Amino acid sequence: MKNYKILLFTFLILPLFTFSQEEVQEKVVDKPERPAFESSTLVDNQTNVLFNKNTLEVMMQHRFGPMDYQNTLLGIYGSSNIRIGFSYAILDWVTVGYGITKSNITSDFSLKAGILQQTRSGRIPLSLTYYGNVAIDGRSGDANDGVFLTRQDRYSYFHQLIIARRFTPNFSFQIAPSLSHYNTVDYGYVNDRFSIAFGGRYKISPQTSIIVDYSQPITSFDEDSYNNPGLSFGVEFSTSAHVFQLFLTNYNGIVQQQNYMRNTNDFFSNHGALIGFNITRRYNF
Repeated sequence: MKNYKILLFTFLILPLFTFSQEEVQEKVVDKPERPAFESSTLVDNQTNVLFNKNTLEVMMQHRFGPMDYQNTLLGIYGSSNIRIGFSYAILDWVTVGYGITKSNITSDFSLKAGILQQTRSGRIPLSLTYYGNVAIDGRSGDANDGVFLTRQDRYSYFHQLIIARRFTPNFSFQIAPSLSHYNTVDYGYVNDRFSIAFGGRYKISPQTSIIVDYSQPITSFDEDSYNNPGLSFGVEFSTSAHVFQLFLTNYNGIVQQQNYMRNTNDFFSNHGALIGFNITRRYNF
């Protein structure tokens, strides 16, 4: 009788060990997927990358002048635009940032937050991230330097949802619908523009990738020159703390809403394409 009791007890307790092992195994397997991209930006658009808490990212973004202008050495000696930016991860899933751009002396304040994160098991098949900023035109406001009747006339805003997936260790892709808004626009234009961006990265070596970014305005303006899509492609080199991107693009505004709302460069026309680069450095505290 004693042997029967032992056998019955074993059958009753065995499922508990099985369930416990399944739960532990599920926790081990269902980890967050590795980041889809190396940098927090893909040329001019944001990516889904969010750094660990207390990480500081310093960024320099440079756009040379149009390549086809004469006596400018492919635009390198032409008029340039530069942005210097900083972002800090206050939480693992929230980053705040500030940057200042040469064009219009524009200051931008940003917020980036993770909503969903792709998992290695595939239970969550993609990442969803929100990015938004408010930019302030810093020009004097004189008649020859942009007229602002009120302080609010200087403000513009940008909102974007970034849907990204790491398909393989070498290939990642994202789709990013966005809304740009300017409080004040010239006569004949609208204050808001919906757009959508497509971007991808393909690694050709552990530190080198081919990058492509395409941005298509959805809202049309009466002036066709402001309806040009954005096209960028180039190479990316990365280390443990640095990312360097070198590319051709027709966007020179750098701040997202300026690119989407006020870009007049056609990539395939004269004076449309230009050389640009981004350099980022991360510091962990």
